[in-house]
This record gives sequence, structure tokens and C-alpha cells, in this order.
Amino acid sequence: MLNAVPATQLSVRPITADEHRAFLADRPGASFLQLPAWARVKREWRPEYLGWFAAGEQVGSAQLLHRPLPVLKRTLAYIPEGPVLDWAAHTTAEVTAPLLAHLRQRGVFLVRMGVPGVRNAWRAADVRKAMSGKKGEDSPAYALMSDLPAFQSDQQAEFTAAQLAAAGWSKPEVSEDFTAGQPEFQARIPLRDPAGEPLDVDGVLAGMNQNARRETRKAASGPLEVQVGGVEDIARFHALYQETAERDGFTGRPASYFTTMYNELNTHAPGTCTVYFAVHEGRDLASAVRVQSGEGSWYVYGASSSAERKLFGPKALIHRMITDSLAAGCAFLDHGGVSATLDKEHHLAGLTLFKTTLGCDVVQTLGEWDYPLNRPLAKAFDLYMKARDRH
Repeated sequence: MLNAVPATQLSVRPITADEHRAFLADRPGASFLQLPAWARVKREWRPEYLGWFAAGEQVGSAQLLHRPLPVLKRTLAYIPEGPVLDWAAHTTAEVTAPLLAHLRQRGVFLVRMGVPGVRNAWRAADVRKAMSGKKGEDSPAYALMSDLPAFQSDQQAEFTAAQLAAAGWSKPEVSEDFTAGQPEFQARIPLRDPAGEPLDVDGVLAGMNQNARRETRKAASGPLEVQVGGVEDIARFHALYQETAERDGFTGRPASYFTTMYNELNTHAPGTCTVYFAVHEGRDLASAVRVQSGEGSWYVYGASSSAERKLFGPKALIHRMITDSLAAGCAFLDHGGVSATLDKEHHLAGLTLFKTTLGCDVVQTLGEWDYPLNRPLAKAFDLYMKARDRH
């Protein structure tokens, strides 16, 4: 068990977007969700920038996104993947007490904080085995990912989680279904070995199962042409995206959203957002959008046609994204959230199996924590969100 670090007085005050951006520049582990450019994508939210200071020196930074309640002059304050600071150097109370004091004065009724960090990680092959249904004395049945022995655990992250809970912050219990916000469990293709050294492409592909590895290599060496598009090609992406939405039964975003995302992120730094196409004889078979910031790479959107499935267009794009992410020195290629279930009969199990066949390890992040500053309003908001999710 880790001991609490000695208290250091921290203060919080507003800073500019440029000051926040400058602080992030020296911290390659920060998520792209903390970029001011991301706030310009999420235009329905109002950004605020706060700095944490010790003895006059800035030691932390955060982009907050405010969402107002209808009619009432109260807001939800959301900190995605932040604050960005050395959590091991400070107690949770040191970090959060001045934050809460500031937000209480600003009329915030609920604070939601997506604390950076990974608590546990499970290898793709171990997750696939646990979900295979082949149980024996050496392979007991596990209901949830958190029941499965992890190959990597972070004591500091566990200590931070315990401190947050003791200080009155709360988060959803681990369950089989997704809850509102960023999923606690993420699928990530590791691009470095356990010692932190970069892998080569073959080393990354070795984490895939045999079929996925064969199909990915075939797609990368076959008749497909992988193209990198520009903002003028967003309409091409959106056509495939709409086809995918209709086929899979979800409501997609408008093309204007992707145009804004591409323009804003690449205004921050060229190459932050890339759109790819797998093309065969002049026809787009698949498309993907990747975001890169610091040491992280995220496969944020994918789309595909029902035509020429045996050419494995999406896997050609995954191969290219792996190659580009390695060239940029990234530590992982994130494929988004997965359920915590290990029950192969669960309706979300197929997503986990698919992502792990692609070599994605599963990581349990610290998750998103709530702190109510106005309990009646926070309770009403929680009931509203639960009712909305049911419908």
C-alpha cells in the first residue's frame, strides 16, 4: 500500500488557452481531449482553462468543458482526461479541493473528472482465451475483466482511486454495459514492448490472432491502394460513414462535424488528424480517421462498404495506421472502448473479441468520477441521464 505524499499547498487559478497549450507541449502523455482544438470541435460546450500552482510555479493544467442546464444558471463541468499533472506528487485533496472551491463559485452543480492513468492491463491473447468458453482447472470462468488476473497493474493509480472515493468522489461500478461518458475499459494495440522499446510492424502484428494477422498482411500487400485524404475528401469519408450507419443501425454525425474536427485539430498541428481511404479500382472500400497527439494515437472513426469484403479494406487501413503511429513514436494505437464483460453470450462481447483479435490489449483506466456541488440538481441530472439511456 502506498503512503500519502507530504502535503504541498496548491492553488488553482484561470489561465489562457495558450498557457494551457504550452504546458501540454512538454507532456507527451496528455490526451488529445485536453487540446484547446478539441474544445473548438465540441462547440456545444464552453471551455475554461485552469492552472495548478505551487510556490508560484505551474505544476498542473486542465481544460474544462462547461455544459449549461436549460433555464437554470448552473453548469456541468467536465474535465476529459485531466487535470494533467503528476498525481503521485500530490494528494488527491490537494488537487481537488481548490478545484472544487473555484467551481462552486462559478455556479457548477456537478463536476465530472476523467482522471488520467491506467489501473490494470490485460493481454489480448489472455482476454480471447477467457472469452473462448473453454474452461478448465487452469482456466477458471471469469465474469468481468476486473476478475481476470492482469499482466500489469499500477499501485499509484489504485491509490489515487482509493483517495478519490474516500474524498467523496464516485464513479459507476464496473459492469457489462457502457455508461455515459468515456468507457473505463479501452482497447489499445501496444506499439512498445514491456521495456518501453518501440516494436517494428511485425512485432505489432504478432499480437493479432492468426487469421487477423494473415488478413492484415494480405490487405497491405494486395491490390488495394491506401490514400491519405484532405479536408476536401471529408465527403468521401462521410458517404462510407453513412452507409455504415445505415447497415449497423446507428445515428451518425453530420459531415460538418468531421470537417470541423479535421480543420481544428490540424490547425493545432498539421498531422494531428488524418483521414485514410482503402481504394480498389477507383472505388472507396473503407475509410478511417486517426488522431495523434504526443505519444498517443487514436483510431476514432471507421467506415466501410459492403463491397469487396474479401479484400479486407479496414485491415489495410489498420496496417497503415500502425505504420504511421510507429513512425511518429507513439506508444499505442487506441481502438476505443470495450465492455468489461467476459461472457461470450453478452451482446457487447463480439466487439471485445473483434478488437482483441486485432492485437488490442484491454486497459482499465481510472475512469470518470463525479462530485456533486448541488446534490438535488446532481440527483435530478442523474435520473434524467438514466431515463435517456433507457430510451
